[in-house]
Amino acid sequence: MKKRTLSILLTAALLASGAVNVMADTNINVTVDGTTVAFEDVTPEIVDGKTYVPVRGVFENIDATVDYINESSTVVIDCNNVNLKFVVGSDTVAVTKNKETKNVKLDNATHIKNDRTLVPFRFISETVGYDVDWDEAAKTASVTTNTKKALDLIGSFASGDTNVAKNLLTENYIQHNLAYGTGRDAFVGSVEYLASAPVKTTVNNVRAFADGDYVFLQTVYNFAGAGEQVAFDIFRFENGKIAEHWDNLASKAEPNPSGRTQIDGATEFKELDKTEENKQIAANFIKDVLVGENPDNLTSYFNGNEYIQHNTGIADGLDGLGAALAAYAEQGIEMIYTDTPIIVGQGNFVLAVSEGTLGGAPTAFYDMWRIENGKIIEHWDIIETIPDKSEWANENGKF
Repeated sequence: MKKRTLSILLTAALLASGAVNVMADTNINVTVDGTTVAFEDVTPEIVDGKTYVPVRGVFENIDATVDYINESSTVVIDCNNVNLKFVVGSDTVAVTKNKETKNVKLDNATHIKNDRTLVPFRFISETVGYDVDWDEAAKTASVTTNTKKALDLIGSFASGDTNVAKNLLTENYIQHNLAYGTGRDAFVGSVEYLASAPVKTTVNNVRAFADGDYVFLQTVYNFAGAGEQVAFDIFRFENGKIAEHWDNLASKAEPNPSGRTQIDGATEFKELDKTEENKQIAANFIKDVLVGENPDNLTSYFNGNEYIQHNTGIADGLDGLGAALAAYAEQGIEMIYTDTPIIVGQGNFVLAVSEGTLGGAPTAFYDMWRIENGKIIEHWDIIETIPDKSEWANENGKF
């Protein structure tokens, strides 16, 4: 019913204007990160020189949420913390980013073809932060996401291809891994070193997420045969290039008391329209429970004792967490969270980067939670001791 209403309204608007020049071309292709998008019944078309694509066919392939508000005849797209609202029959789109809304005028209005909503491909892709290319000979429009770029970059550790880093990194790339130098040249040097090692580096990405200008990854590395390490990486993008990087790494361990590993568990994205809400839940949990401002609120964040735990030394459930904290206390070990400079998320997954101490030693805490229906369900983490400043290979600091 919604699609039929949308079709009637927009068709009337287009007939009234009579100004749209549509060129049907069944040979127009669209790729997302190198994979060709399959369109069921309506294919892309050129409208006054611009490529228009079925909205769900493309943008749900890049983890966007697409909705239609019947009361206002509005198509809504949410992606990378950018909200776009297209009113049927209007050539203006409302773009909200960083809590600021701007009205942007399009060359043509969003239109309907066989009950499918077609929207401007390049405008939307670039607005949410992705690169778009057009191959005239192949009649192909291609979008490359920041997630794909981040995966390509870490993949260069295994491939040894230094051109990947040269093309993707800003010259003044900021490195927060304190074991490595800062800048693009330092990263390229690391790739060259690994490529020359007698044992090949392996890279196995487990989860990948995007949040505005940030991409965060959970990956298992084995650098030149030194042993498997589980890592969280965070990359910040500027103008399509990677400008900054943070990470935490830990040796891959045996399963925890509940038989879970550091990397298994849920992977499915949900609640893409609740990213900010879930980030706030994580922020509140850190403040109330981990910092300790309102510890009595602990149980309000969970469904009873349901808590799937991937920490290497803690069992499932709130009772497992309580037992681990009690063991720390018996040993006189304090775990103190003092600041959380980074919280990123995508849908039901949120990663928080916190500074504090563990047993008195300066420590970086990376905690990732799966949050659904307003409750924390699952937890992964990596805890890394921050080395003495005399050992740092750069002056950027851990955070």
